[in-house]
Formats: sequence, structure tokens, C-alpha cells
Amino acid sequence: MSIPAEDWPAAAALARTDFYFFARLMMLETKGVPWARAPHHEKICRALERVYRGECKRLIINIPPRYSKSELVKCFIAWTLGHVPDSEYITTSYTAELAAGNSWDIREVVASEPYRRVFPGVALDTRSMARNDWRTTAGGRVYAAGSEGSITGHGGGKMRPTWGGCIVIDDPHKVEEAHSDVTRPKVIDWYQRTLQSRANASGTPIIVIMQRLHEEDLAGWLLAGGPGEEWESVILPAIDPETGEALWPEKHTIETLRQMERMSPYTFAGQYLQRPAPPGGGLFKPDEMPVLEARPKLLAAVRAWDLAGSPDKGDHTAGVLLGLTGKDSYVICDARHFQGSPDAVEAAIVSTAKLDGRGVRVGLPVDPGQAGKAQILYLTRKLAGFTVASSPESGDKFTRAEPIAAQMNIGNVSIVRGDWNLEFINELRNFPNGKWDDQVDALSRAFMTLTARRGPMVISEELMAYAARKGI
Repeated sequence: MSIPAEDWPAAAALARTDFYFFARLMMLETKGVPWARAPHHEKICRALERVYRGECKRLIINIPPRYSKSELVKCFIAWTLGHVPDSEYITTSYTAELAAGNSWDIREVVASEPYRRVFPGVALDTRSMARNDWRTTAGGRVYAAGSEGSITGHGGGKMRPTWGGCIVIDDPHKVEEAHSDVTRPKVIDWYQRTLQSRANASGTPIIVIMQRLHEEDLAGWLLAGGPGEEWESVILPAIDPETGEALWPEKHTIETLRQMERMSPYTFAGQYLQRPAPPGGGLFKPDEMPVLEARPKLLAAVRAWDLAGSPDKGDHTAGVLLGLTGKDSYVICDARHFQGSPDAVEAAIVSTAKLDGRGVRVGLPVDPGQAGKAQILYLTRKLAGFTVASSPESGDKFTRAEPIAAQMNIGNVSIVRGDWNLEFINELRNFPNGKWDDQVDALSRAFMTLTARRGPMVISEELMAYAARKGI
């Protein structure tokens, strides 16, 4: 499918003046398919046109993932470069590789025959072929970098009152790291210390287009006053808060969206509703969890532990017993947590394993460093005869908890009645904002261990190598 030759003069003229039409035309002519467009696409295009006209200098667009935001912002750079070929741009994303890929996609559009029909005056400088840094013969430049990456020697915009380029920030946070109080602020610090200073003029526009991931992500910080600038925002939730209708029903029907919301309300509130603090609580919805009067027959079971770093720092050691009763059917059989010395923790883990029985696997976290490896090696030997699965923690607490929370929120997890229920459920209900999360960490590890495709190792190869080096 393509525009007939006799229609190209009119199509090119319209594409030069109307960015929304240009984006649709490039999709059709460079990818060979009509764009499955929706009303929110036009809203984004009109907002970006205002930036080009100088009516907006600081723009934030919040939109769900995979709703065409990156495609539109790449088209915007190509479109504005067509009008002003010596414009300079910086485009960023959460990794340098992703940013470079976006940059090259823009270059591919600019190099295409359909683009040259719309903007015949733009030519690429063939001496500049880097994926993250390319130029036009008129002196225009597109430079790409990852969040926290170096941008020394590069700038966005021109020292003039008319359009000279811009800085585009497309998804600055990696989803898996957005809930880390260590990693997330680094992106904001990078914006303040590095990216903001890369504007070649005070009037150089900055565009942030992203899904919301946390109350204090970059968009939240900027909208709250951040660096003292005034930002305009376009907020596009997947479900219209007034009508209850789906933003893009061809992508996600309202029924699908509601199911996604039930599975992971905390994540859905941020990424899809653009409200990172969910109105109904946190990640888990434990209050409707079925309560069983007795433990059912288990097809498999894991008692996983979260180990306190110190007996006197307030944290608890927690162990949660999770069982599998059928396909996608899980039961929380027991939870216990306590504070104690390393000797007391060791004794409790061993005695609990004996009470649970040899049919219950034991899941243990491996803290980084020699001390953590030595501790797990020692505990594994104390648990001789039991199946022990040990591994380092991967990702932040929130990300680790999402899989079991999704199962709980759609009714696939039940709980055995016990005097430990109230405290355990309160911790689930308040996570990730509660004071304690040790039992949640243990539950997350239990689910990960229970659903792992590969069989558990009695002792990992890494620990075996460590033991060999230490002669133990």
C-alpha cells in the first residue's frame, strides 16, 4: 500500500505543514502498513507542534507503555529537522543502546525516499555514520545518550529565537529500577547536573515523554517544582477517569485493562493510569484472599527465608512456607519472623526445616561478598539431607514481589488460618510503603523458587567454587 504518484505533491505539502499527517505518511511509506492510530496520537502530535512553534518550552507527556510514544517523538525530530536542517538534538533513554537505536531509526527515516519527497532540501552527512551521533550537511546533529551517560561536548538547540532543536527524554527510568531509592534519584541528579546544562540556549525546549513508575520519578519531580521551572503536561491514562472508556480499545479493551488492574493495581496505577499512588492501597490486595481451615495436600512446597543483616538493626529474619496445590493455585501455609543472633537464626532455620519435613525445599538468599557466601555455604551444610535452593537477590523488592502479587490479586493464592495471619496480611497490605517487608521478601523468594523451571541446586556452582578457593 502506498500513496499514488499523482497524489504525492498534495500529500507532501500537507505533511510539511501537519505533523500528525507526516507521522501517518511516514508509517505508511517506510513500513508499508497503515498506522492503527487513535485519538491520543493526535493529542500528542498537537502538543509537540506547540513546542515547535515556540508556544511551549517544557513539556511532559505521560502515556502507557507501547502506545506509540517513541514512534511519535522520533517522527517529531525528523519532521522538525526537515523544516530546519541545521537543528541540533539530544535524545536520551534509560540505556545508551536504546537511545542509539532510536537515533538510528530517525536517521533511517531521514534517509528514506518518502522523506526526501516531503523535505527535498535535507541531506545526510555521510561522514557521520555513528548510531548515536549523526549529522546533516547543513550542520544539523542528532546525539543519543543513556540516562546517567556522558554528554560532554554535545548540546541541544541553537542560540537564536527561532527553532534550533531540542532535548528529548524518552523513558529515562528502567522499569525494574524505578522503585529503588538508590537508582531512581540518580536519574534526577543526572538531569540536574548533566542534561539540563546541555541546552545551548535558555529557550531550548525540553520534552519528557514517559510512563509513570513512581511518585518520585523524573516526571513527578519536575511537576512538583523540581528545578524551579514551569512544565506543561499532557496526561493520557489508559482508562479515561471521567467516562471509564479505554484510551486505545484496539490495543487494550476495557475488559483487558480491568483485568490488568486487578492483577497488579500498584503497577497499573502508575504505568497505565499515570497515578503512581494507587487509590485502593499498595501492590497486594490480600483482604479477599481465601482462608483455609487446614493445610491442603501440596504438590510441591518451599520455605523461603529473608535473613536480617544484623540482629540489632530492627530488621527481622522471616520464613514463609508456600505450597502448590494445582495449576496456578498456591497456598500460604505458614509464616514466622523474629529477631535474633546469627546462632539463633541458624538454629531456627534448621529446626523449622525439620518440622516442615524433607519434602519442603528451603530457599535462601545469597548476600554479595565473601561473608554472605560463607554464611549460605555453612547453612547449606547444616541442612544436609534437605533440598536447598540459594541465589542472589535480583532486582528491587517491589519488582521481586510483583509476580506473586499478580497471582494473589486474581484469586490464585489462599492462606491457611493461623495466629500469624493478621500481622502477615498487614505487611502485605502496606507494602511497599509499610515499616516492615521481611515477610514479603520471603514470600517473593518462595514463589520464585517454587515456579523456577530448573531444578534447585543443593549448592550453587558459584558457592562450590568459593569453597574450593577457601579450601573448605
